Amino acid sequence: MKDRDCWAKCCFELTDFGTHAAVSVVTKGDSDDANGCNLEGNTAWLQVCRVGNNFSFHYSVNGVDFYMMRYFHLPADPVIKVGLLAQAPVGNGGVRVYEDLSIEKRTVGNIRAGK
Repeated sequence: MKDRDCWAKCCFELTDFGTHAAVSVVTKGDSDDANGCNLEGNTAWLQVCRVGNNFSFHYSVNGVDFYMMRYFHLPADPVIKVGLLAQAPVGNGGVRVYEDLSIEKRTVGNIRAGK
């Protein structure tokens, strides 16, 4: 997140269609919300990579094999805000568990592959 008008989020959520999916939102003034792949179960690993102002979002169902769900450019500052958020815009919500969180300052050789 650069500011309220320039941010992106990588999510694992219950969709409007009743499926679990890896989804993303990129906001550059206006937001664009994109549902990704439907995933079985209620667990997913998410990865965000940045090289300059290029970003990629990846998901995994086993924590080992990651697949790109989105690649985009965001006109962000060198230092941005990073965090976790649980939300339930409709209904009573539920339990969220975050495990194995790491934030690393390192570059990747292939941003599209996340490696």
